Order: sequence, then C-alpha cells, then structure tokens
Amino acid sequence: MAASKKAKKSSFTAADLAGIIAPMTTPFSRKGEVDEAAFRRQARFLIEAGVHGLAVGGSTGEGHTLSGKEARRLMRIALSEAKGQVPVIAGIIVDSTRQAIERAEAVADLGPAALQITPVHYLFRPDDEHMLTHFRTVGRATKTPILIYNVVPWSYLSPALLVRIVKAVPEVVGVKQSAGDMKLLADLLLTAPPAARIFSAVDALMYPSFALGSHGAIAAILTAAPAALVRLWDLVQAGEHQAARALHQRLLVLWNAMADDNLPAAVKFALSEQGVPGGYPRAPMPAASTAQRRAIAAALKRLR
Repeated sequence: MAASKKAKKSSFTAADLAGIIAPMTTPFSRKGEVDEAAFRRQARFLIEAGVHGLAVGGSTGEGHTLSGKEARRLMRIALSEAKGQVPVIAGIIVDSTRQAIERAEAVADLGPAALQITPVHYLFRPDDEHMLTHFRTVGRATKTPILIYNVVPWSYLSPALLVRIVKAVPEVVGVKQSAGDMKLLADLLLTAPPAARIFSAVDALMYPSFALGSHGAIAAILTAAPAALVRLWDLVQAGEHQAARALHQRLLVLWNAMADDNLPAAVKFALSEQGVPGGYPRAPMPAASTAQRRAIAAALKRLR
C-alpha cells in the first residue's frame, strides 16, 4: 500500500528520542470539539518546563477518539510550537494494518520524528507471526521510525516478541513499555539490541525505570508534572540517587492521586492547576471527580 502523501524526513533521528517525552492531552470543549488554543498553550508549557519531546494522540491524548483530520491538525500545531527544538511523535491507536497506514499517511508530510503504534487490540489478538507482519507492513509502507506502544492488556507483547520485531523490522526503533511490571521492562532492557530505544510508561516507578537504564519515558505523569520529571531524569543521569528517591516519593503521591480509569481527565485537571487550560474529556468520559481533584491538587503542592 503506497503512501498518498510524500513523507517528510524528520530532522531528528531515533537516537534523539530520549529523556522526558510528554504525551500531550487533547483539550476538548463541552461540545467535544478540539480547543486548539488550549493545545498550543499546553505545548508551550511543556517545552518551557524542559521536556525533551512531545507525543501527540496517544492514550493520554485520547487518540482513540480522534479522526485522521484532527490527528493531523494536532500534529501540525505541536510541530509549529516545538519549532524544531524537540522531536514530536505521532500516536496511532487503531485496529488494523490498513488503518495504521492510513493514519500514518495523514501526518507523513509533516515529518513526525516517529510513530507510536499500539498492537491491534479490539477483542481479538493476532498470533505472533501476524503481529510481526503487521508492524513489518506498516514500516515498509510508511518508512518512518516506529515505537511499539505495548499497552493493551489482552494484546500484550512479550519481551521476546518485541525483541524479535525490533530485529526483523528496520523501521521499529524501540518500544514504549507500559503496565506496572518492572520485570518485563528489565527483561526488555536486558535483551533488546543496543540501538533500540526503550521507554518506560510505568508511571509509578519512573525513578527505578531511569536507574535501570531506560532511554526515557513517555507517560501521563510527565505531562501532569513536567518540570519535576525533568528534574528526576537529570538527577538519575547525574547519579544523585538520594535526591532522586526523595523526589520519587513525592511523585508517587501524585500518581496515586491520578491513577484511575479516567486518566486523561486527571492529567487535564493537573494542567489546569498549573495555569494551563485542560479542557474536557471527549464524551462519554467525565471530568475528574471532586475527590480526585482534591488529592491531585494537594500532591502538586508538595512538588513546588
């Protein structure tokens, strides 16, 4: 399947994908329309906080609810606000090879640094051979670096399969490893090829993720408290583990307040507490509860 838009090569390479890559939320109005002004403000806030990259249209960004047109517009805005200072990754959460290629084509000419793609996951899971074929086909069609977003519980890819895909598909440059099992992250870091980029999305355990040698993180807590996460990354890279552990403890309080089935709403509230319009989740998801808002606000105060 040939791309309909000529792909623009990003000025960033896979090696530039490192550190704190904040997954942006998508602010919606009460009617469910994208609030572009709020999205621009969020991009500036994150970049000013020192993040090393942006990700658009992932789970935190409610990417599963976005149309191709909306995804393209958001990528264009993020890239314009980034001004080449940091790489911008395009999220793709779809359920077929054809859909993944179509969504990649929608942003190809904008020059994303990488595509963050989930395994297909609606109810049924393809076997390992067809999962590998899925990523190989998308890679050949898009010729854009791919990070596998390993997040769907019933379509979760083992470290062995992830390593196999990375080795077999040149466009797959790494993995965003989600869920809370640090053993799986450790196994992936141990067995992945040296050039592979392994990112943690274990929000509760950013400190040990960095200490284990992950190349960075792409996780909701980064967007809720970007300056603190940049600080944590810097502390670990400098070997200042006592200070890093102390900061980890305060961040864990924040994560415990945020962790919920309605995570994007929690991140949006955290942003609003820092002067960044969070907007509303897209229906049918509700705003964060009163109890959750109180807990998040209290945890953010401890980070100041």
